[in-house]
Amino acid sequence: MAILYLTYQQINKQKWDECISNASNGLIYGYSVYLDTMADSWDALVLNDYDAVMPLTWGRKYGIRYLYQPFFTASLGVFGNNLSATLLNDFLLAIPANFKYWDIYLNAGNYFELPAFKLYERANYVLPLQNNYQQLFQQFRNNIKRNIVKAKNLQLLVKKNIPVDMVIELAKEQATSFSSVSDNDYKRFKKLYHHFHKNQQATTYGVYTPQNQLVASCVFFFSHKRAYYILAGNHPNCKTLGASHALIAAFIEEYAGHDILLDFEGSDISGLAFFYSSFGAATEKYVGLKNNKLPGLLKLFKK
Repeated sequence: MAILYLTYQQINKQKWDECISNASNGLIYGYSVYLDTMADSWDALVLNDYDAVMPLTWGRKYGIRYLYQPFFTASLGVFGNNLSATLLNDFLLAIPANFKYWDIYLNAGNYFELPAFKLYERANYVLPLQNNYQQLFQQFRNNIKRNIVKAKNLQLLVKKNIPVDMVIELAKEQATSFSSVSDNDYKRFKKLYHHFHKNQQATTYGVYTPQNQLVASCVFFFSHKRAYYILAGNHPNCKTLGASHALIAAFIEEYAGHDILLDFEGSDISGLAFFYSSFGAATEKYVGLKNNKLPGLLKLFKK
């Protein structure tokens, strides 16, 4: 078994993407186009002939390289088949020493206890949509059902394939007070959306009032039999109108009976966790990892 470190220029993108497509824990975030678009830079660890892979998304500050989690990239880590704690441990040990600080999220297929690394637990929420809508609707909590009825009584209208710029604009307005996502990150995301939309792997939803005001919106990505609730943009009035409830319910109704998993992408925030679980979604645990090898005072500053 050989785990090799490859710089970006050395990566065979075709073999890389084949590994992501065929991995038992494959996710859309692992594809080379996703990493090319959302990461500042990325290199890789590769087992044998791309039997398993791990992207290393990195940046540089004050001349020091660090591993970080790009925006709109819920989890990365090792992708492949027949994964084990030993293999994950070997991958992490193979990360070059010149990456002095790590703050990354590994995928649910990497959920192991490791002797050499302290992983911490995070929570995602997923909802299988194989059942018909009536069966899925019965799993909704009563507050979700009430808000769906409220949205209907208020004559809110759900539309599909609204312009992605409208979703992004609403998301930016909503996030100004608490998010560090930059205009450039949204620009990258828009480019990524157009790539997947062209390949029929992305769509948008919007909820409008009778006065044609957009009050809730979302971008969904699709891959690996998953629908990723990747970016939501909501007006402040959204909650009182039941708009986001109606949007998610409309998506569930459209894809009910399909072999697909609705991936809510988190969250560790209790209010969002309750909201997602209220649709009947189950917890999917994954892990985060921080590793601080910074020199001297920098180590204390970043602790």
